[in-house]
Amino acid sequence: MLTTASQLVLRNINDLSGKVLLVEPMADNLATELLHKSDTLTLSCYSTDAAVATCWAHPEVSLYTEVSPKFNTTFDSIVLFYPKSKEQLAYTLAQLKAAITGKTEVFVTGDNKGGIKSLSSHAEKLGLNANKLDNAKHCLWFSLSGNFQQVTTTNAISFKVDAAGEQLVIHSLPGVFNHGKLDIGTALLLDNLPKMTSGKVLDFACGCGVVGAMLKRKHPQIELFCSDISTLAVKATELTLAANNLTGTVVAADGLPAIPKQFDYIVSNPPFHTGIKTDYSIVETFIAQSAARLSGNGSLTLVANNHLAYMELLQQSFKQVVVKAKANGFTIYQASQKS
Repeated sequence: MLTTASQLVLRNINDLSGKVLLVEPMADNLATELLHKSDTLTLSCYSTDAAVATCWAHPEVSLYTEVSPKFNTTFDSIVLFYPKSKEQLAYTLAQLKAAITGKTEVFVTGDNKGGIKSLSSHAEKLGLNANKLDNAKHCLWFSLSGNFQQVTTTNAISFKVDAAGEQLVIHSLPGVFNHGKLDIGTALLLDNLPKMTSGKVLDFACGCGVVGAMLKRKHPQIELFCSDISTLAVKATELTLAANNLTGTVVAADGLPAIPKQFDYIVSNPPFHTGIKTDYSIVETFIAQSAARLSGNGSLTLVANNHLAYMELLQQSFKQVVVKAKANGFTIYQASQKS
């Protein structure tokens, strides 16, 4: 299956030529479709999403997954999928400078509901021009032109968090969840972390690493692991841990990381969106994986919007589920296999 934005790429395949770089594409089979429909294109992919990287791990595709990739070539065509985070567009374009020449044709595609309708004004602020070429399947197809070398490189930003009797310095990158500030749900989670003295602890969907950093600060004896589907989040978490003189293993993973095989505690503000749509399958998989990977006395602590039916999902996998706190539209759940 192809997402509608990917279908629009196929619809405009004749705009592409030579060496083509797909930037932050969707987790679908667009690579296979492009290779099937054209034997004249040489494909590369740049993605900071672990699930997308898996989809694009094709023998005929050069894959770049680093936050700041070292491209070994320039490209004739670049297709950039419009990000949910407006700050991420400038950040991504800055990473592409070495891959763009004066002859490179740059295209942008995205779902209308994802904000791409504002691309023209957004591009203008970056000193670029956006020209709409196609409109189909509730998606848009633009060409983007101008001096890409003048796009300002955006660095990580830092801010302080005071919670649970501690102060932390947090680093964040564009595209990371709630970039540059502490969201309400995570703030509630920080005040209701599980009690622990030791063990293997996972901060799942770690974002900028604030939860993992707080866990390690309050419980130095734990063995901390942090994971996120986004390599942008992995980089931000590494910066956060370093800024607070804390240690932990941080990895990019689609779902729970493969190592270690078992955790004593899992703590998370898990994602519930795929793109712009609510997607319970993400948290269903996460909860089921957590139940299978926790030690017998282990627990899962998570925060969720009140309107999300997490109690039922948790009760399907755990023997005991309790509500630890409720405030400002969010609920803290703690689940275990204790009878």
